[in-house]
Amino acid sequence: MTGSRIETFKALVKKDPGNPLGRYSLANEYYKLEMYPEAITEIKEYLKIADDQGAVYRMLAECYIKTGDLEMGREAYYEGIEAANRHGHPGMAEEYEEAIDLMNE
Repeated sequence: MTGSRIETFKALVKKDPGNPLGRYSLANEYYKLEMYPEAITEIKEYLKIADDQGAVYRMLAECYIKTGDLEMGREAYYEGIEAANRHGHPGMAEEYEEAIDLMNE
């Protein structure tokens, strides 16, 4: 079923590459299937067209961490902190700060 969902979202993105929901949904499906490089690519495309409030940065950070790129994982969390603060989500920013602290231990 998830494979068909990927095809559905790929078709949506092909039809309208600037559709943020399509990009986010495709990234999320890749993430659920542990297709982390593909998820990273789609998240980056999503962020070019959407001002995310912070949540997608958790997924991005986790993708980088799962692929062994801890530095980019930290960077994603830092970007998530900025986005969360910009949109008035201090709890999310604090969660990301804690995640960075755990990575640094």
